[in-house]
Amino acid sequence: MGRDGRGRWSRGVAALSLCITAGAAHAQSSVSLYGLADAFAGVVRTPGASGNTWQVGSGGFSTSYWGMSGAEDLGGGMKAIFTLESFYRINSGQSGAYNGQSFFGRRAFVGLSGPFGQLTLGRNDSLLFVSTLLFNPFGNSFVFSPIVVHSFLSSAMGAASVQSDTAIDDSIVYQTPEIGGLTGSLQYSNAGVAGHAGQANYSANVLYFAGPFSATAAVQSLHTASLFLNGATEQTAWLVGAAYRLQAVKLYLQYERVTNNNELTDDTVQVGASAQVGTGSILVSWAGTLRQPAGGTDVRWSTVVLGYDYPLSKRTDVYAAWRYDTMTSVSSGNSLGAGIRMKF
Repeated sequence: MGRDGRGRWSRGVAALSLCITAGAAHAQSSVSLYGLADAFAGVVRTPGASGNTWQVGSGGFSTSYWGMSGAEDLGGGMKAIFTLESFYRINSGQSGAYNGQSFFGRRAFVGLSGPFGQLTLGRNDSLLFVSTLLFNPFGNSFVFSPIVVHSFLSSAMGAASVQSDTAIDDSIVYQTPEIGGLTGSLQYSNAGVAGHAGQANYSANVLYFAGPFSATAAVQSLHTASLFLNGATEQTAWLVGAAYRLQAVKLYLQYERVTNNNELTDDTVQVGASAQVGTGSILVSWAGTLRQPAGGTDVRWSTVVLGYDYPLSKRTDVYAAWRYDTMTSVSSGNSLGAGIRMKF
């Protein structure tokens, strides 16, 4: 073989080796692009509002978002993982679930998973929010889930009960491996405060799923002064929840207590059910909150929601829901909407 022949052969072997190496690397790692689009049309009137608001809204049953995540196999059962997820408002095309939210406001983390469990660093889900959305029939809906609305949205009653977002900045989360249907998670955050100056935030939850019964317990302790809109500087929230499936019917129950160092206390109870009727599901949920301010008058807020969800395919469903609110000393709220939700 001549010099040119040997050169071409060598270059061919090198190219083949590169292709094999690239193929092996591709087989050991993956990146996925995914998301959800949800829009509804209807009227939304919250307690104390002066009138009805007719709208085409975003996120009737689920907040619209898109994201990407990836994993690389490191061997020995260990993987490197990352997730970047961004909310958007499909009715206006704006990014974020609300004005001013960070671009990857849903989740943004990198970490490791393996036989030891999972460890992630970045903007992680609030463990309290995870326990909230998993144990009510309307999931993470910020329009039609009574427990989510009562816990995480401001109202005529004042600032939201829980003074944190659905995800926590500058946080570390450790999740245990599953043992007999039981998992636990711990979260720490200094909220970007240098040296944190006593302003760190802590939370934990446990989740149990086995057979027809499931349960959760969660606690969140906030000490970052910049988070608070209710006049406090420290807050502790406790939540317990359970669900039980009886053939085509699933029952839900939650209790949440939120205390603040300005002596403001909220107690919230949620009961609900989902029932499969043919292909679709009937959903019903009620939540009641008692707010006890220091030296003030107690405020009671009650919300009941009745909904119907019908799947058109594995990825697309249509829904309709009616919500009715009553609150101490203000006018009642009456909301009605129908929408479509598509996963991609």
